[in-house]
Amino acid sequence: MTSTATTATTRRRLHGDPLDDPEFAERYRAMQARDARFDGQFITGVHSTGIYCRPSCPAVAPKASNVSFYLTAAAAHEAGLRACKRCLPDAVPGSPQWDLRDDLAARAMRLIADGVVEREGVPGLAAKLGYTPRHLTRVLTGELGAGPLALARAHRAQTARALLTSTTLPAADVAFASGFGSIRQFNETIREVYERSPLELRAAARVRERQPLASGSVTESGLEGGVVRLRLPARPPFDAAGVFGWLAARALDGVERAGDGHYERTLRLPGGPAVVAFSAVGDAASPAIEVDARLATLADLPPLVARVRRLFDLDADAVAIDAALSRDPALEASVAETPGIRVPGCLDPHELVFRALIGQQVSVKAARTALARLAAELGERVAPHDDGAPSTLFPSAAAIAEHGPEVLRGPAARVRTIVDVASRLESGSLVVASERERVELQSDLLAIPGIGPWTAGYVAMRVTRAPDVLLTGDLALRNGAERLGLPSTASELAALGTRWAPWRSYASMHLWRAAGTKI
Repeated sequence: MTSTATTATTRRRLHGDPLDDPEFAERYRAMQARDARFDGQFITGVHSTGIYCRPSCPAVAPKASNVSFYLTAAAAHEAGLRACKRCLPDAVPGSPQWDLRDDLAARAMRLIADGVVEREGVPGLAAKLGYTPRHLTRVLTGELGAGPLALARAHRAQTARALLTSTTLPAADVAFASGFGSIRQFNETIREVYERSPLELRAAARVRERQPLASGSVTESGLEGGVVRLRLPARPPFDAAGVFGWLAARALDGVERAGDGHYERTLRLPGGPAVVAFSAVGDAASPAIEVDARLATLADLPPLVARVRRLFDLDADAVAIDAALSRDPALEASVAETPGIRVPGCLDPHELVFRALIGQQVSVKAARTALARLAAELGERVAPHDDGAPSTLFPSAAAIAEHGPEVLRGPAARVRTIVDVASRLESGSLVVASERERVELQSDLLAIPGIGPWTAGYVAMRVTRAPDVLLTGDLALRNGAERLGLPSTASELAALGTRWAPWRSYASMHLWRAAGTKI
């Protein structure tokens, strides 16, 4: 379902029977079945009632002639609809499309979720994407049914609703944490979207049965000693143990601390340093990641949520991925054993680049030792805590560019490459970020002396969430393929791997697991 919201709406209005449109009919069947797998993937707008719902809303299914489908809540807002008070369409995992797609609209949505519009405005958003504000607005309106300001406004409203309904934070703090510029703007937006004042929205939540906490919500304890507690839902099935195992295998002393089902680390956010801890909660039907974050400012809440969702790949359409990969007899048993496998993302793209450069062609253990030494020498210290929490920030690109030659060990050519990359990142001549176009990012990396296809592909896979990368140059991956009875040469595996498209990154995770490695 990759067509635009506006296209679906137009078809409904132009054709006598909207069900003649195959895409509309598919979505309408999912809505009639109240299929929760599609929650967050599209929104049902009901014009006879003036509300929008998640596909699994328990209300009586509306007539097809009264329905439009939208890809974003902002598009529904622009159509004059308000959020359903019964099904809470905001309280679901996000759409997997923004990770799967690599077009301008998808890359813009990644930045909007990260809070770029609140920090830099639409001109800043457009500049990061390499377009004029006018062109960006035209594309987003055409593709998603709303421009960047409306999309950012909808994101702020969703964050605010979650905070109001699940925490005792003062309304003024909720407004600030959600990215609103003023209390008046906050009040007006909440009233317009939810037909209730912020306090009425909070009161209603207190009397109804407690709902699953939404993306970006804070638990009732709210802020205690500067700690924000969040519960972020994942699309089931969700292999949380696999992600935690991956992170634990790479945890750097002083920067990270990890164990079974637990991971904690320091992190740079736009407002300052943070210490964040993660654990798996919920059950198989409603999995989630619980986050405890010690933030420098509440304004860092939205970008933190966006980055954590990418780190744990919470929005992946695991049902579709597993169904596609299990059709291959060689992967069928692995998918059955590990349903909902995820491709870990990253919290800091620059850090991931250095991890890839130092980790290429060496074991995970050796890379971990080298990276921990680098962090100890060049990392910035944050306030230590009595419980021994991580207290060192991973070194910045500026620190590595200036002092890397004195600290880095290994072949001189590799050291030169690492320092060169650090200088490019610091100067801005190399941009490694989640909003980069994947092919363009890999091309930029491959143009740097000392960087090969493995590093470029690995960075694209984890930074931009590229779902279709198969690193056939990786020895461990080929060993895993051989154990599953697949070709073990790079060329043969690459040819065979085309049948796993567009999920070759997830197939790679199965091959690495078969090899018994956590690379």
